[in-house]
Amino acid sequence: MPTMDHNALSPTAYDELVDLGRRLYDKALIRREDELITDPRGQPIGWLLDTRVPMLHGDLFREVGQVLAKRLLEKDVHQVVGYGFGAHPLVCAVVGTPSDPAFRGGLIREERKPHGRRRIVEGAIDPTEPVVLLDDIINSGRSAIEALERLRNADYTVDGLLTLFNFTWSRGRSRVENEGLWVDSLLDLNLRDKATGSSDSA
Repeated sequence: MPTMDHNALSPTAYDELVDLGRRLYDKALIRREDELITDPRGQPIGWLLDTRVPMLHGDLFREVGQVLAKRLLEKDVHQVVGYGFGAHPLVCAVVGTPSDPAFRGGLIREERKPHGRRRIVEGAIDPTEPVVLLDDIINSGRSAIEALERLRNADYTVDGLLTLFNFTWSRGRSRVENEGLWVDSLLDLNLRDKATGSSDSA
């Protein structure tokens, strides 16, 4: 189950975050007994988290957007980008949250589009200002590092990474921090059955 480590929160705000975390987790959790699920090598696994399920539901979409937007505004961040299907709803949820100035969002392509505007980042991002990466889960950190490389190769400055879930048993957070970014997650996952589960952000 999700746990939190946000000592600065009031008891009420902490309880609200715990409740949001439980609802996200419960709706994202897919178990082997419910359907066939596999790891990237095609091997059966016991569970995975598919955050697209809760994030593409209107109520949670809006609520998560507000929580992420508040966290970003506390860091004076107004530009967010996402890489992969798990991140796209997060970017849209934040951009849809009222703010002054308004949030600007971008989506990172796996490859530069060979025609049209030929961009690696699509959207309203100002390349002269820093951006923050959004992602649903930080596990190994591989997708975050890939996104960071694409952004840096396109001359963007990336300040940090904000995710919904952090798998605390993995090295992902430290890998990203070693690249000079701050890393923040709404929810820390400490699951004993870590060896037989995964995430599904592709």
